[in-house]
Amino acid sequence: MTAVDAPADNLAQIGSLVRAARLHRGLTQAQLAEKLATSQSAVARIEQGSQNVTLEMLTRISGALDSELISFGPSKHQHLRVLGGKPLSGSIAVNSSKNAAVALLCASLLNRGTSTLRNVARIVEVERIIAVLRSIGAQVEWSADGRDVTINVPDDLDMSAIDADAARRTRSVIMFFGPLLARLEEFELPYAGGCDLGKRTIEPHLIALRPFGLEVTAKAGAYHAVANQAASTDLQIILTERGDTVTENAIMAAARHDGVTVIRNASPNYMVQDLCFYLELLGVQIDGIGTTTLRITGKPTFDADVEYVVSEDPVEAMSLLTAGIVTNSEITVTRVPIEFMEIELATLAEMNLGFSLTPEYLSHNGRTRLVDVTVYPSDLVAPHDKIHPMPFPGLNIDNLPFFVVIAACAEGNTLVHDWVYENRAIHLTDLTRLGADVRLLDAHRLNVNGPTHWVGSEVICPPALRPAVVILLAMLAARGESVLRNVDIIARGYEQLAQRLEELGARIETFRD
Repeated sequence: MTAVDAPADNLAQIGSLVRAARLHRGLTQAQLAEKLATSQSAVARIEQGSQNVTLEMLTRISGALDSELISFGPSKHQHLRVLGGKPLSGSIAVNSSKNAAVALLCASLLNRGTSTLRNVARIVEVERIIAVLRSIGAQVEWSADGRDVTINVPDDLDMSAIDADAARRTRSVIMFFGPLLARLEEFELPYAGGCDLGKRTIEPHLIALRPFGLEVTAKAGAYHAVANQAASTDLQIILTERGDTVTENAIMAAARHDGVTVIRNASPNYMVQDLCFYLELLGVQIDGIGTTTLRITGKPTFDADVEYVVSEDPVEAMSLLTAGIVTNSEITVTRVPIEFMEIELATLAEMNLGFSLTPEYLSHNGRTRLVDVTVYPSDLVAPHDKIHPMPFPGLNIDNLPFFVVIAACAEGNTLVHDWVYENRAIHLTDLTRLGADVRLLDAHRLNVNGPTHWVGSEVICPPALRPAVVILLAMLAARGESVLRNVDIIARGYEQLAQRLEELGARIETFRD
């Protein structure tokens, strides 16, 4: 009998697939174990990625779950077939934040105790960071229900064993700079990757970290980092770019710096706040959370057992609301982090969207303010001014693409200015394949004329996460059958998105050629 003796990250991916398919079928671990004639603990170990499995067992699992978990021969991309043009209905909850989860996983490198992160989205981006952590010696375990992650970091990290493939496939690995400079005198990180959004320099990160003593040179596909003595005990850091990951890198460096660091022009966005809340549990004193100026009193070491619940994702909230808006439906999206959605909702109100909010309540982390949002069928109109993103508290950069498909449903002309990325706007012109009038004025600006009479079509998924989801949502509005090909990138930022949309009444079939 042949065993799949795979690397830990591959076993974790297999476990994630098994768990997702089991949940989609509505089975408990015990029920699946009964179908397989094995124990519940064995199913739990498989889902955690901590047990090798035979090909025969994988075949049995596939049969029990009626899901093709493995295939042989050339790799088969996953596609979605959508039967659109029908309204959605019901209620759906927002999952936890992908961007917060990856920042917290990187920050766990600071702690010599046990960090437990609860309510973690089990998505590809998270799995890649976990694979990198495991490769350098960290012990990372998923809970039996697949929702929580426990991280233990050893005293000595083996950077020579880093999973370079996983690291190159995620831009988040650049957030290792901040925590590692306090632990290692010298190390290398592979070049960071991610979505195809154009050229993105790491220079703002290096400017932020130089006062802490970090010097980085590029060589042969890797960043070579040397950690020198910090410029002084008390530091003033002025960020040249109010970026989220830049701010997080500076915060993590400041957390282990034995002194007081003031960071100006800091991002106060949701993932940055989650990081600060976690560091406070470790004993870091942080003043100014939620503002652009942070005053951080660091500690040279952390050895604490802490638990933190990841906050809800405002970008997923916008995705789900958009599904209701473009299909002219009444749906309720629960657990919306309102602090990070206020500009989006104000813009939608200007576009004549009808919606209502419940009173606020707190997330499980005790800090993030939540509401439930119900959207109603509305006759949308184009806004008076252009739609453009800004650093928080402006309209979220990741939420801008959703306003392109919403504008395509509105009466009139809308100018959308995506000034951050030079390659993202062009991907949104694929909406024309579904009947939209979206014209690329230049690399950063789109002209959108509505309303659109959506029609089904076949589209190849663009190599950028948010535009890919925008096209999927437009297909929900399009009459007839649509096919979205090569949708693997959606799993980078969303956990079982197609299946969750089905809970609202969407008709989506997953298939492979």
